[in-house]
Amino acid sequence: MIITSTSNDQIKRIVKLREKAKERKSEGVFVVEGIRIFKEIPAMDIDSVFVSESFVGNYIDVEAKDATDNRYDNIPDLFSRVDYQVVADNVFKKLSDTVNPQGVLAVVRMADYTLEEVLDGRDKNNSCIVVLDKIQDPGNLGTIIRTGEGAGITGVVMSKDTVDLYNPKVIRSTMGSIFRVPCVVVDDLASAVGTIKSSGVTTYAAHLDGDDISKTELSDDRAFLIGNEANGLSDEIANLADKKIKIPMEGEVESLNAAVATAILIYR
Repeated sequence: MIITSTSNDQIKRIVKLREKAKERKSEGVFVVEGIRIFKEIPAMDIDSVFVSESFVGNYIDVEAKDATDNRYDNIPDLFSRVDYQVVADNVFKKLSDTVNPQGVLAVVRMADYTLEEVLDGRDKNNSCIVVLDKIQDPGNLGTIIRTGEGAGITGVVMSKDTVDLYNPKVIRSTMGSIFRVPCVVVDDLASAVGTIKSSGVTTYAAHLDGDDISKTELSDDRAFLIGNEANGLSDEIANLADKKIKIPMEGEVESLNAAVATAILIYR
């Protein structure tokens, strides 16, 4: 049966989940859109799946037409293993958060990592935790998580006033890394930094008054503290760090985009 009305209860639920962090938190689920990231979702975490009518006709009922686009490899086989609800194309557009919907959307259960699990699971000879203080841009947060996976970080710890981890723009920017990088939102970031330090991790605050990172010997068991895009780290969090560091700059540039700065530090 095809859903043909935007007043359908399932459709209204998805719109609420997409638009409101409160709804996502209340249900413990979030929305994922697009075939590439859909392929990354652990099967046990899928709550429900919705596909557009045209997607079914083009990719599920027949072989993918464009063999050069690997996003659509093995689509019939992939969807033979999951239950899905078909949605009329005009209704699916109402669900989508993108200009050109790909026709695939899933509701996914949130992971439930704790700070203790991140600390217990790290390799003390080569660990790197990213600690975020009030990051506000969804693209920055998503990019930090994605780049962090590439660099092999242990996990991401963020203050509760950081942009919502499950914001659709954050999820899209992670390109699937959200399912593999442990992320923890804490109520008290200062307390969390204290716990990280007491476990033996050396903490480094990204700060304009810090030492040149290129001339700094880093601990093998480390955490980088990254601040808000406009204001940097709060004094409270910066002063908790074992050491303040900075990325050397040429010209008149004072600082870098938060995601770019994080990438430089974690690859260092």
